[in-house]
Amino acid sequence: MAKKQQRPGRTLVIFFLGVAISFGLVALTGSWTPQLGLDLEGGTRITLQAKGNPSQENLDEARDIIDNRVNGSGVAEAAVSTQGGGIITVEIPGDQRRDLIDTVERQAQLRFRLVACSDVSPCIAQGGGIADPSQITPEIEAPSAGAATDKPSADAPSAETTSGGTPRVAPGFASDGEKTPAAEPTDEPTNSPTDEPTDAATDEPKATEDFDNNAVGDLDEEIAFIRGGYTQADVDLFNAYVCDDQGVLLDATTGESANLPDDPLKPLVACSPPEEGTSATNPGQPSYKYLLSKAIIQGTDLDDAGYGIPQGQVGYAVTLDIGGKGRQVFSDASSKLILDQEQFSIVLDGQVISAPTFNGRIPDGSAQISGNFSEAQASSLSTSLKYGALPISFEEPSSDTIGPSLAGDQLRAGLTAGAIGLALVMLYCLLYYRGLGLVVIASLGAAGAITYAMVLLLSETAGFTLTLPGVAGLIIAVGITADSFIILFERIRDEMRDGKSMRVAVESGWVRARNTTLAADAVSLLAAVVLYLFASGVVKGFAFALGLTTLIDLVVFFYFTKPMVSYLARYRFFNKGHRLSGLSAATLGTDVAPAVPAGGKA
Repeated sequence: MAKKQQRPGRTLVIFFLGVAISFGLVALTGSWTPQLGLDLEGGTRITLQAKGNPSQENLDEARDIIDNRVNGSGVAEAAVSTQGGGIITVEIPGDQRRDLIDTVERQAQLRFRLVACSDVSPCIAQGGGIADPSQITPEIEAPSAGAATDKPSADAPSAETTSGGTPRVAPGFASDGEKTPAAEPTDEPTNSPTDEPTDAATDEPKATEDFDNNAVGDLDEEIAFIRGGYTQADVDLFNAYVCDDQGVLLDATTGESANLPDDPLKPLVACSPPEEGTSATNPGQPSYKYLLSKAIIQGTDLDDAGYGIPQGQVGYAVTLDIGGKGRQVFSDASSKLILDQEQFSIVLDGQVISAPTFNGRIPDGSAQISGNFSEAQASSLSTSLKYGALPISFEEPSSDTIGPSLAGDQLRAGLTAGAIGLALVMLYCLLYYRGLGLVVIASLGAAGAITYAMVLLLSETAGFTLTLPGVAGLIIAVGITADSFIILFERIRDEMRDGKSMRVAVESGWVRARNTTLAADAVSLLAAVVLYLFASGVVKGFAFALGLTTLIDLVVFFYFTKPMVSYLARYRFFNKGHRLSGLSAATLGTDVAPAVPAGGKA
């Protein structure tokens, strides 16, 4: 079998094309400077004051959840810490990270409640519930059996089940495909009040919330509540508030923000956020006001959340997987509620983000919230849900701007040290390897260009933030990259000392140098991975930078350095061993006469 012909020129063209594409992507982002960390640029400090007297265990759990939210990618370099008096501080680098600030301020108190009445289906005490289902805007026709609708709007956020990991194309909560009969009417009147009086719902909001965030009501009692079990006091509570254009609940008399406590064991008045229209056929919808039952499922039963564009759709969606006790309650609710009429709301931080109706049973707890989400909105929401509902509630967060913790001259000193080190490496390689030293300089330049492009792209796409430890990780890569070149050149020189031509020596020396370099870089990469997984804070940034530059070293070594040496081996200047090539007989030591043993020749 003929040996595969080496084409270093084509490899180099592909390499430079890849570099050009990388910088083209950077140009599309419009940013040519990386995001800097708290130590180099400063940022925003958010102070969260817990309500009531939470335990240290709950405070630590909340801190860990917030840390996971803002550092979900591991490279945002946000600092989260607890202080005395139930305070959690979050320091986020940069002044443009509005996405992280929104994620922190969202407390993600997620609860599932039933809808007793709303602006569309009026509240009528002792026989309320859905007074006249015909008043509801016509529902979306499901494309397949088992589809369900959302709030009274064809384009409102909705939820649906997943099947085999692929979301179905249907609005609202979708079932498993089997129609489930509506709840059978019972002889007992449905307008009987619940066991617990609901008049307490009209109490003034507490100064501090000391209720159990993980408590839930009984599903059957809450179904009775929405079917007429609410009282005139509950109706008065509903009428005492209005929703403004932004979906904020206001006192109907004073016009001030209501700030009702989201007690899971009390009915709740809440608003849905307004939705902007995207076209003439999708004009959006205003904010709706709801009277909701007690919570029947807690956010702590949410096992997982994510986001993406479901198959066959064009908009982003947030997926949910409900487990624990909530899974059975979720299934029972989908079976017992009147199909296509009674609504099941998802309440996040006291705001209704979705209120679909059921038309079938959902047995597995898998659902999907879909609607007019942008990618940033879907990502932020799924991140908050994925890392759990906070075990405690906070007062309105306060934020202020903070300066860098390190002076600017320290960054300049670090960069200067890196530049001096790089210059010394280049000078040494140029003096020692002569012509081959130019390959070292070109390879280091290529590695530097790729690193810069990747840092910029990761800053925009993954939130990578560059700190001084990260800069140190990038500088260390200079030594790692130079080691790879030295190994290759020394292998080539060893092969040429054995009498091989440069073209043959390059290929045979490459096999040995490649294995050695792969082993060395694997050790560096393994160290970076272990450090990244078990460290925290800025140490993660150092590990990430070290791992990134190690991978870049391999790319440059395989797709630039080796093809470049193979390409130069075709030229007489190198393959004939010019004295400035670094491969002359004098440089290799092959023109030195063998030493004469003591006593002369025999």
